[in-house]
Amino acid sequence: MIPTEDASARKREIEDKLKQEQETLSFIRESLEKSDQLTKGMVSILSSFESRLMQLENSIIPVHKQTENLQRLQENVDKTLSCLDHVISYYHVAKDTDKIIREGPAGRLDEYLACIAKIQKAVEYFQDNNPDSPELNTVKARFEKGKELLEAEFRSLLMRYSKPVPPILILDTIGGDEDMEVQEDVTLEHLPEAVLQDIICISAWLVEYGRNQGAHTQTLLISCRPLFQPPLYTHKWTHPSRHTHTHEYNMPKDGTVHELTSNAILFLQQLLDFQETAGAMLASQESSSSASSYSSEFSRRLLSTYIYKVLGNLQLNLSNKAKVYEDPALRAVFLHNNYNYILKSLEKSELIQLVAVTHKKVEGSYRELIEQEIQNYQRRYSLNDLLTLTHLQLAEGHRQLKDKERQIIKDKFKGFNDGLEELCKIQQGWAVPDKEQRDAIRQAQKRVVSEAYRAFLQRCANISFTKNPEKYHRYSLEQVEEMIDKLFDTSA
Repeated sequence: MIPTEDASARKREIEDKLKQEQETLSFIRESLEKSDQLTKGMVSILSSFESRLMQLENSIIPVHKQTENLQRLQENVDKTLSCLDHVISYYHVAKDTDKIIREGPAGRLDEYLACIAKIQKAVEYFQDNNPDSPELNTVKARFEKGKELLEAEFRSLLMRYSKPVPPILILDTIGGDEDMEVQEDVTLEHLPEAVLQDIICISAWLVEYGRNQGAHTQTLLISCRPLFQPPLYTHKWTHPSRHTHTHEYNMPKDGTVHELTSNAILFLQQLLDFQETAGAMLASQESSSSASSYSSEFSRRLLSTYIYKVLGNLQLNLSNKAKVYEDPALRAVFLHNNYNYILKSLEKSELIQLVAVTHKKVEGSYRELIEQEIQNYQRRYSLNDLLTLTHLQLAEGHRQLKDKERQIIKDKFKGFNDGLEELCKIQQGWAVPDKEQRDAIRQAQKRVVSEAYRAFLQRCANISFTKNPEKYHRYSLEQVEEMIDKLFDTSA
């Protein structure tokens, strides 16, 4: 049995703990009650805040929308005022530009063109929006007056600073010749840079805004007559004997197309864009009558003749230049390349049709020149003569050849071998840019050489002319043809 004292002590201890737990539980309950009260208070505050925030938002949104509308209206008003100012400015253009237009563009070209641009915009505005307004007639008249003064300034600058230059000097300058022979009283003078820029600026404006003004263009062409030394297309090139070939005229070492040829053709191709203008200029030199009396067909025939003369002068100039080459074969290749380039360029553009207006056989003439130069080339490098055995009797059975006869055959082989090697070594560095022509020349050369070499080998096939035939018979027929196929190929 547990003693009575111990039991009492144990009971008191339990009662004390129970009392403490009850106190703790009471504290927790009170805390929860306070927390509930605080939560309810916070919820009430948040609900009130949300309600007030919604009220504020409902009040501000209409104000914000009204502000946006007001800003939009303000922007529209500003744009409307700006457009009105812009439109009103068109009504003041004639007055604002009157002084500058009357004084002309001399010395103030940029400012003058700016005024012309304003007038042009005013014309376009009234034509689109108020074609019956009197202001349209006013600005139109001002624009025409401005254009007339601009054309007058263009003529004045050309007349004041230009000096006639013969076509021979122009084409030789295109070709870059340094030792061309020109008359002492003819010098090539460039326009001052400032004047040149003004002329370019004015001409660009006239091309853009005066293109369809026939009367103005005719007048402008007549005014330019003194700038061209008449007759424009009757000058002759300096005679070949008067040139001293002390240098190479910038000649291409590989016989390709000369810079003069490409530049001259480019000049003629660009001339196609101004056929009417160039034809009218040529027509204006025929007599002192008005250029407006000439028909377009007459001007076209004059331009056709002029281009034909330019091509003739170019051909003569190329012939003179070709004499710089010491090798006649390279001379033929050079002329062939240039004639072929000219013909191909004429065919690719309208130049061939234009030249054919007065010279219908121009295409056939160039084809004859090309074929002639191919024949000249083949004659210079013909290996057939090296293989002839005309004076040697080899068909008398199997008799023993004399020493002299054996030596002749050896010399023929050696001459052919050396000639073939020289031909391939030299001509691999030459150029024939046109693939079709290059293949044709190779085939023609291969056909001639192969036939002669085959016949020569057949005649010597059963003849014992040396103890070492491989020393002289270096190349088979196939090898010869392969070597000829590498002509005009620098990569071979």
